[in-house]
Amino acid sequence: MKQSVYLSAPGLICCAGQNKNELYESCLNGYQGGMSLFEIPDSSMKFPTGQIPWEMPKVAFPELTDPIAYAGETRIIRIINAALEQLRPEIEKAISSYGTEKIGVCLGSCDNGSESTLMFHRALLKNGTFPQDYALRFQSASYPAEFISRKFGLSGPVFTVATACSSGASAIVRGAELIRAGVCNAVIAGGADVVSAAAMAGFYSLEALSNSLCNPFSKNRKGINLGEGTAFFLLDTAENSPVELLGTGESADAFHMTAPNEIGQAKAINAALLDAEVNPEQIGYVNLHGTGTILNDKTESMAMKMVFGDALPLTSSTKPITGHTQGAAGALETAICWMVLTEKKGLPVHCWDGVRDDEILLLPGESLQNIPSICMSNSFAFGGCNVSLILGRK
Repeated sequence: MKQSVYLSAPGLICCAGQNKNELYESCLNGYQGGMSLFEIPDSSMKFPTGQIPWEMPKVAFPELTDPIAYAGETRIIRIINAALEQLRPEIEKAISSYGTEKIGVCLGSCDNGSESTLMFHRALLKNGTFPQDYALRFQSASYPAEFISRKFGLSGPVFTVATACSSGASAIVRGAELIRAGVCNAVIAGGADVVSAAAMAGFYSLEALSNSLCNPFSKNRKGINLGEGTAFFLLDTAENSPVELLGTGESADAFHMTAPNEIGQAKAINAALLDAEVNPEQIGYVNLHGTGTILNDKTESMAMKMVFGDALPLTSSTKPITGHTQGAAGALETAICWMVLTEKKGLPVHCWDGVRDDEILLLPGESLQNIPSICMSNSFAFGGCNVSLILGRK
C-alpha cells in the first residue's frame, strides 16, 4: 500500500502576496496590481513582470563559519528565507519528532545561479578581483538548497531539481519519493526563482514575452509575463495537514527543446490519475499551466481534451496574477490548490479578455458550482518535462 504523504500549509512569497492568504485573496479577486514593467538592460524594451515589490532583509548567517555575506545579499536567498520563516514551526516540530538526519530538502529552480554570477562578475570588472567572501559554489544551482539545509541544521539528503518550468512540481515528486522509500520522514520541498536580466533576455530571444499582461487561452494571446517567487511545503507522513498528495505523474517526451507536445502532457496527467487512483470526473479543479503562448495553450487544451473528453473540470490559469515564476511555478500553483481545498472560498479567477480561439478546446474560468475536494496542478516545461500533481482534502 502506498505511503500517504501530507502537505503542510505552504510558506510562500510572490508579487501577488507575501503569504498564502494574501496570494489566495489576489487569486479570488483577479488582482494583477503586482505586475510591473521590467526593462531589459542595454535596450529600450520593457515587459510586464511579476517582481516582488516588498523589501526583504539581507540574510545573516551568524551560526555558519565560512564567510558568505554575498550569498545573504542575493535576491534568491532572501525570498527563500522569507518563505521558510513561515514554515519554521512545522520544520522545528519535525526536527523534534524525527531528528535532523531524517529530514530532506528538494528544491526546484531554473535560474537561481545567474543572479550571483552577474553580481560577482560585475565586482570583478569594477575592482579587478572577486569579493573577498566570494565562493564559486554560490553561483551553482544547488547552493540555495544547501542554504535551506544549513539554515535548519539538517543532515538528510539535499536535492536540486532542474526540469525547467516544472522544477517546483518535480521537487515535490522527488520529496514524496524520498519519504515513500523510507529515506526521510519529512522533506522541505518546493521551488524558487527570481526575475533576472539573463532570464528576460533569454525569453525575449525566443520571442516568448508579451508586452502586455498575459492573456492565457485567448485568441489574442501573445506570450508570457515572467515572474519571481517561491513556495515550500513540509511533506510529512504524519497527518498534520488536511491535504494529501494523492498522486503524481511525470513524462519526459523530449519532443522539442522549447515547443510543447500534447501527447506527453496527457501522459503526465493520466499517470497522476493512475497514481492517485481517481477517475477524471473526480477532479474538481485544475490549475492549468496556462502560460499565454500560442503553442502552450493550444497543446494543453488538446491534452486536457484527450484525458477528460467533453467532461472537462473547472479550470483557470493564475499566471496573469503571479507572472510565470519559472522553477517556482509548479510549487506556487500547488500552494494555490492547497488554499482552494482548505479555505473553501472559491476558485482563482481566470484573467483574460474572453475572446475565444477556435483551436482552444477548453473554456477556462467557468463559475464554481461546488467546492472541490480534489484538485490538479499542471506544469509543462521546456524539453518535454511534464508534471501533474493531484491533491485531495481529507
